Amino acid sequence: METMTIAASRADAEAAEAVEQHHAVMAGTLLRLADDVAAAARAGSAFEPARDRLVAWATDELVPHALAEEGTLYRVAGQRSDGRLLVEAMLAEHQAIVALVDRLAAADDPVGAAVAAASLRTLFEVHLAKENEQVLPLLLGTPGVSVAALLGGMHELLGGSDEHPREGAAEPAAGGCACGGHDEGEPELDVRVVPHSIRHATIFGALDAVLPGGALVLVADHAPVPLLAQLEQRAPGAFVASWVEEGPDVWRLRLARRDA
Repeated sequence: METMTIAASRADAEAAEAVEQHHAVMAGTLLRLADDVAAAARAGSAFEPARDRLVAWATDELVPHALAEEGTLYRVAGQRSDGRLLVEAMLAEHQAIVALVDRLAAADDPVGAAVAAASLRTLFEVHLAKENEQVLPLLLGTPGVSVAALLGGMHELLGGSDEHPREGAAEPAAGGCACGGHDEGEPELDVRVVPHSIRHATIFGALDAVLPGGALVLVADHAPVPLLAQLEQRAPGAFVASWVEEGPDVWRLRLARRDA
């Protein structure tokens, strides 16, 4: 039987949700960047640009996020007797994440870079699940602790306002694949396995990592029309949407970033 944790206030519930959404964006970005490294290794092409993009993102976004957590979420959770060992394990994972980033930066062959990137992605996904499912509920259930006050204004943990897009409008080309030709080897993101509450945030994170001229194919169990509306408001005119497959059981939507 699952245990439901109820936040002490609406502000705390919204702060926790903001953290989870930011986690989803980061997971989506890492997924896309790691896939780029693997694709370069498989193709036998120059892997250094993809490796360097992932290292730069990890250095500028992932590691600062981890440090911000240590000074806020972990500091308070570690003061609880039932949170001390959990926090120690999470801190050890932070060290492992930093070590993998260093390993990736030093990789001088495509196989080594792909292995390091895949390891970083796997560890980060497991790590985020613990934060969402164990650390945040622990804090929400701690008397006298306000998660909203703890995280107030922290960009590294809560992300920017663009992670919560407004309603808008965008329509894909209808009638099968109308993209004028696409690479069958283009990366796919199967959103059917992503929890609904963080699905759009994960997709936005993956799309943020698509370079001009590149594309990502979304695989869903329904036509993602609301997503297209949000994407157009989040990044007006940045992507061209076209159907690769339109049901009845699976929908594949190609999102190609326009050339700069």
